[in-house]
Amino acid sequence: MVSIIKKYNSLFFLLLISSCATNSQKEEVVITDKEITWSKHIAPVVFKNCTPCHRPGESGPFNLLNYADAVKKAKLIKFVTQTGYMPPWPADANYSHFIGEKVLSKTEIELLKLWVDNNCLRGDSLTEPQAPVFYTGSYFGKPDLVIKAQKPYAIKGNGTDAFLIMKFPYEIEKDTLIDFVEFVPGQRKLIHHVNGHLISYDSNRAFNYMSGESIHEDTKAQLMDVYTQMHIPYSDNLQPQFPTLTPNVVYYLPGYIPPAYPKEIGGYKLKKNGAFLLNNIHYGPSNKNLLDSSYINVFYRKSKIERPVTETQLGTFGISKIEPEFIIPPNEIKTFHTQTTLSQSISMLSVNPHMHLIGKTFWAFAVKQNGDTIPIIKINKWDFRWQYYYTFKHPLKLEKGSTIFVYGTFDNTKSNPNNPFSPPQSITQGNGVESMKTTEEMFQFIFTYLPYKEGDENIDLERKTP
Repeated sequence: MVSIIKKYNSLFFLLLISSCATNSQKEEVVITDKEITWSKHIAPVVFKNCTPCHRPGESGPFNLLNYADAVKKAKLIKFVTQTGYMPPWPADANYSHFIGEKVLSKTEIELLKLWVDNNCLRGDSLTEPQAPVFYTGSYFGKPDLVIKAQKPYAIKGNGTDAFLIMKFPYEIEKDTLIDFVEFVPGQRKLIHHVNGHLISYDSNRAFNYMSGESIHEDTKAQLMDVYTQMHIPYSDNLQPQFPTLTPNVVYYLPGYIPPAYPKEIGGYKLKKNGAFLLNNIHYGPSNKNLLDSSYINVFYRKSKIERPVTETQLGTFGISKIEPEFIIPPNEIKTFHTQTTLSQSISMLSVNPHMHLIGKTFWAFAVKQNGDTIPIIKINKWDFRWQYYYTFKHPLKLEKGSTIFVYGTFDNTKSNPNNPFSPPQSITQGNGVESMKTTEEMFQFIFTYLPYKEGDENIDLERKTP
């Protein structure tokens, strides 16, 4: 329990923080305003919740690495934390919990406010904590393999969406195992999503995948023709014609962080000859001609693959039907739902809700055969700019026969500031890749899981250090 009591006089006011101590007794700490300093109170909050994104090469538009950075943006920090705009964490932390929750307590929010209101005192600069050290070019640390595009993509400043197929070929000394893959966007504000596969070649066959097209802009063409132009097939005229494909190894959305599970979960086989085929990379509209030099980081695995992870999705392009028909008329706020009943018991690991600009709320839960409800995720205010892959702290057991229900509400009115049309127009999921335009809509619930094994509920899914 946290309570904040203020007493004002000409010199001081008191901040009373009450919390539960380990001996179940309430521990009271009285702090004067002059003691609310960067070094003692504010730096730990900023470094934990802000700096991972507010650093060079990441999504934050400015750095928060030290006292000077924080003072420069002090009023903005106060505003965005008071309004709940930052740190970004769309999931309702009162409904379900996930690893890496960026949710400030009321006490932390108040401390930030008081620090700004009282001239941003620094405190003891000799003992103040230092910002965590990050590896430049990755969210996680130094990758084992960096794969760069064969050439940058020239984004046209014509104000329209662009959908591409891109090939990132590589060649390493020997076959190995990998934990996960990180896509690092060169143009963060424009890349809407990436969905890519791992292509693996048999070293006893003939191939020339290093040549051929590396970028193909016509996603409506026949895929076999496109892949042939990109030199994806084997070149020896034997069967099978195409190499092994492992789907959905590369993934990206704004705010997305690839899940990295404990050593007994997940992992992929990486052949020494292969390529990452971004079967769909979507650039949003740009008014300027730009170059994009996105790249892929690969993190090797130190243990054998024991329990491969499976991914599936409900809703758009998924295994379940959306009801009613997915059409959002103009000037309406409309709710849709989709559901599936499990044919086996599973351990749900991570979830990824997905909508576009006019998404308003998102809610997923499961109902057991005995009627008990299991909370999964609730987003009370959808934000297109932050679409996390939320990983549970422990696998969520969903028994065979349980039904997963998903509800999504869309606001297609003029009062929605994110509405791409003025006046509002009828919005659907479109056809094929057209459904992935920012001006079209999607209603998806993507999740990763394992077949359930006794004891899965006790596995700690906290991200390990690569």
